[in-house]
Amino acid sequence: MRVDHVSFAAERDGLAATAARLSEKLGVEAVDGGIHARFGTRAMILPLSHERYVEVVEVLDHPSAEKAPFGKAVRARSEAGGGWIFWVVRLQNPSEMQAVEEHLGRQAVEGVRRMPDGRVFSWQQIGILGTLTDPQLPYFIHWDPSSPHPSMDANTEVTIDSLNLAGEESRVRDWLGRAATDTSSVISFNFMAPHGTPGLLSVVFNTPNGPVTI
Repeated sequence: MRVDHVSFAAERDGLAATAARLSEKLGVEAVDGGIHARFGTRAMILPLSHERYVEVVEVLDHPSAEKAPFGKAVRARSEAGGGWIFWVVRLQNPSEMQAVEEHLGRQAVEGVRRMPDGRVFSWQQIGILGTLTDPQLPYFIHWDPSSPHPSMDANTEVTIDSLNLAGEESRVRDWLGRAATDTSSVISFNFMAPHGTPGLLSVVFNTPNGPVTI
């Protein structure tokens, strides 16, 4: 398992404007992330170093957004003003996904994004329902072996330095089956406000101009 990406729900002025603000703060060019037709959302991507990225996501006016837990979560966060919504852990192989499926007692769902340039991004994901119940928890993703990774467009030295979470470290450990720190050798995790509303509070990035907190 390793940290794969962090997701930011679009603010009230929409996807493009939100992505532009984050892009300016980090000095990373945002690229089209395509439409998640199954989830009723669309995204823009800020590719980072270390095979990671920031996903800025917006809900669509589409029936699937009313059914898919992912779309519901994005809509609720955007209607509340937007901001950080998910951190996501990448599973390295199918056996890890199978173990998570057995642990959670459900099957992963497939995701796909087809880009105008012909690229197809495809993956499986699981754990959104747990994240909706307790937003300090990550969900899990496994990229199909034939799929490119959204960080492939990275032309930057910007990396994720740390995640600041409201919640309890032990709760995340139980969910992952290991300490959060075991998902990265270069990202630190700071847990605070264990009795407050859980969730991803902020992310600190390393940039050529020094640390940036969003």
